[in-house]
Amino acid sequence: MFAVLKTGGKQYKVQSGDTLRVEKLAANAGDKVQFNEVLMIGGDKPQVGSPVVADAGVQAEVIEQIKGPKTINFVKRRRKHSSKRTKGHRQQLTLVRVTDILASGASASGIMAAENGAGFVKAAAAVAKPAKKAKAAPKAKAAPKADAAPKAEAAPKAAAKKAAPAKAAAADGDDLKQLSGVGPALEKKLQAAGVTTFAQIAAWTPEDVAAMDEKLSFKGRIEREGWIAQAAEMAKG
Repeated sequence: MFAVLKTGGKQYKVQSGDTLRVEKLAANAGDKVQFNEVLMIGGDKPQVGSPVVADAGVQAEVIEQIKGPKTINFVKRRRKHSSKRTKGHRQQLTLVRVTDILASGASASGIMAAENGAGFVKAAAAVAKPAKKAKAAPKAKAAPKADAAPKAEAAPKAAAKKAAPAKAAAADGDDLKQLSGVGPALEKKLQAAGVTTFAQIAAWTPEDVAAMDEKLSFKGRIEREGWIAQAAEMAKG
């Protein structure tokens, strides 16, 4: 008698006494396991499942947990010099010995079962998905406080007050975009740093230049573009 069983996404044709390597099972050496996904029973009275044979099972004993042969994955990219990758992998496997094939009367609980004092009971395989957690009951929304509305209105007003001085400064200042290399984005950064006129830039000292380079994250650009000389001429004009 032989059987075709399924475990770990693969199918195996086995007979009593066969030793085979299957995808890793959550069992220790010496444990007895039972595979209930039997697709076919062969022999004097063959049975073909649809998709599995009802009440059939294959019992086996775990010999040891092993690793498969090392496989090498080598990738070399065409027309790219020195572009290659080598990676090794050893699959986790379980070595089992088939002890009995049951055409009927097998436990119908689970794909794999392990033996304890009461017989074969369900045990999860290593690749089994964890059970879903029960959804917690939604929390009741707290009633809004009476003074929540005034606070919500206060936030836009505060933002408007902060934006007002910046707009006023930009309106009263010079057009800094006339400087070489200064665009709208950089002009906004300068205005945010408190620089709004050509006179301020013309009066910069080396310490001011170093501090502004650090603040705006473009070291050496002020000297390269000649901002101080340009600002002095524009301030006079």
